[in-house]
Amino acid sequence: MAVFEAKGLSVRYGAVAANNNIDIALEQGCVHGVIGPNGAGKSTFIDALSGRRRPLSGRVLLDGEDITYRSVRWRRAHGISRSFQRTSIFASMTVGAQLAMIARRNAEPDLAGIIDTLSLGDVIDRVCGEIAYGTQRAVDLAIALIGQPRVVLLDEPCAGLVADEAGRMLQHVRDLCRACNVAALLVEHDVEGVFRTCDTVTVLDLGEVLSSGMPAQVRADPEVIRAYLGSAA
Repeated sequence: MAVFEAKGLSVRYGAVAANNNIDIALEQGCVHGVIGPNGAGKSTFIDALSGRRRPLSGRVLLDGEDITYRSVRWRRAHGISRSFQRTSIFASMTVGAQLAMIARRNAEPDLAGIIDTLSLGDVIDRVCGEIAYGTQRAVDLAIALIGQPRVVLLDEPCAGLVADEAGRMLQHVRDLCRACNVAALLVEHDVEGVFRTCDTVTVLDLGEVLSSGMPAQVRADPEVIRAYLGSAA
């Protein structure tokens, strides 16, 4: 059963339809990938889901309850967390101090478990601005997971990472979602990584759903190959 859904979600910028009638359903313990070419409406969609952008029409549901017009703060307090394309860490704080501060605010009972899973123990006393960028992205993921969220919206967590780092990051996402029974939406440009990591995949093109389903099904969809993947698929 879906814990978090969008039904008929549409967002416009003036006369331009950034998102048009999008349906999506996230299940606990599963990762749902969203891919598409630049300008497909991916960032607008995650903004609408997280409460940063008000849709023109459609609904966002949490456990069947309409939360379309609930604030970002309300959503975070009710188990909907979000990460951004750019890291949201405090560069002047140590990793440990930053995570501990956020854990106190969000009543996280197992911060040590998050730190261990993301292999952050070796940098816990390091200043965030001085650690490697890939490790900063791991800190960012840890922040999104603090407070035992039920839904995590991840906006390009692999942005700026080299291939090996991106692979480890996506494996962390998959493992943590399974271990913590979190429903995750993953917006990512790493198409192959999405197909390896996600349980289901939705392809957006020009603000509309081009295809949605199991990774193998989406990869083989002629419309997806024509519009996005090309002959290499």
